[in-house]
Amino acid sequence: MAGGGMVASSGGTEFEAKITPIVIISCIMAATGGLMFGYDVGVSGGVTSMDDFLKKFFPVVYRKTQADDDSNYCKYDNQGLQLFTSSLYLAGLTATFFASYTTRRLGRRFTMLIAGIFFIIGVVLNTAAQDLAMLIAGRILLGCGVGFANQAVPLFLSEIAPTRIRGGLNILFQLNVTIGILFANIVNYFTAKIDGWGWRLSLGLAGIPALLLTVGALLVVDTPNSLIERGKLAEGKEVLRKIRGTDKIEPEFLELVEASRIAKEVKHPFRNLLMRRNRPQLVIAIALQIFQQCTGINAIMFYAPVLFSTLGFKDNASLYSAVITGAVNVLSTVVSIYVVDKLGRRILLLEAGVTDHSDNLGTAYAVIVVVMICTFVSAFAWSWGPLGWLIPSETFPLETRSAGQSVTVCVNLLFTFVIAQAFLSMLCHFKYGIFLFFSGWVLIMSIFVVFLVPETKNVPIEEMTDRVWKQHWFWKRFMEDETDDGFKKNGHAKVFDPVAQL
Repeated sequence: MAGGGMVASSGGTEFEAKITPIVIISCIMAATGGLMFGYDVGVSGGVTSMDDFLKKFFPVVYRKTQADDDSNYCKYDNQGLQLFTSSLYLAGLTATFFASYTTRRLGRRFTMLIAGIFFIIGVVLNTAAQDLAMLIAGRILLGCGVGFANQAVPLFLSEIAPTRIRGGLNILFQLNVTIGILFANIVNYFTAKIDGWGWRLSLGLAGIPALLLTVGALLVVDTPNSLIERGKLAEGKEVLRKIRGTDKIEPEFLELVEASRIAKEVKHPFRNLLMRRNRPQLVIAIALQIFQQCTGINAIMFYAPVLFSTLGFKDNASLYSAVITGAVNVLSTVVSIYVVDKLGRRILLLEAGVTDHSDNLGTAYAVIVVVMICTFVSAFAWSWGPLGWLIPSETFPLETRSAGQSVTVCVNLLFTFVIAQAFLSMLCHFKYGIFLFFSGWVLIMSIFVVFLVPETKNVPIEEMTDRVWKQHWFWKRFMEDETDDGFKKNGHAKVFDPVAQL
């Protein structure tokens, strides 16, 4: 049964919204894009620890793993092996610029469909790979799917959800990422026991989430925001009525129409991002993506079996430990869905800043290593993991939302690529000091949250400027009225702002 409630706007108008089945179903189906992303993240670390995979594509690495005279920390230090993992994110970085256009012009739903098609083709190439070139080509196509999915899905979830549960529904994307990672770890654990072609099965099972996303994109409705933005007012109003479960949608509909009108006046959304009034959202979006990767989480998720193997675990034990961390990741993300709209975004981010420091122990005791890494993964999964995507998707105004999300995804994938390409080399040189490196970043990002990240829970997306940015002690200075020609209004005079002219 749908739950009911009223959503208050800053101007005193109340938006009535029920938690309708169509919203829940649409969000679940859209969030399968996260399932595909998570599986791609988790599967690479498992197959790169499989002997048959290494023999076929990376024989040099295989010989190093069999040698007794090489340091454990450096056995997997190979740029080609790291490229297998990181190429996906470099391709995603490039694809996100095209995805920004399709998200704005063709809609969130169609962009998710494109992502699903890229995923399916990439899975076929990876599963049938006969040489390294074919393998990398498949990863590149998967990366294109990641770029399109990560652009469209968070926007879709933020726009279709009622305000009071927007955080929880948006985190469905991150929950599916963690489920995808866990699924990949479980698959790797069993396929590692299959001689000769176990790695092909691991890569091929990515077709399941790829098909789910493709079918889901065909079945869901597009968001009212997207339909209105593309001039389909009647259809947008009807969809809004369906997803809100009430006929009393006029106030919210009019606000969306006004936001769309303002958005259409913006001819160059990427250039508009540099304008003074959009600087707070842009700075926070970029910073959150950099900090999210500098926690070191993807180093663990990409290479968990390799990392555990380096720390002294046997093959099966390293894969089993990766399954444990994957399960902790999922459970902790469920916690985030429950509390994010109750406790707020800032509290979760700051809490993680304390817990994340627990992974800096360079110890040879296997059980302690697993416990410390699980503690770290848990803290990340209910904080920086989901909130790194949620906060940017809900803070940009409609006129720059697609461009802002594109920058968000681009920065995230850029730093994901850097970590994926560099981690095994860093592990070789830093050894256990790698955890100290990431812990230092956690301290810096916690300070950033304390002073510069505002609370956005229970604030309608189209009212962020008035209720959040204009009230913040620091960011409010960027919220003066500004004309499109780059001048700031100052009483009756206009003061030139050169940044807006960039």
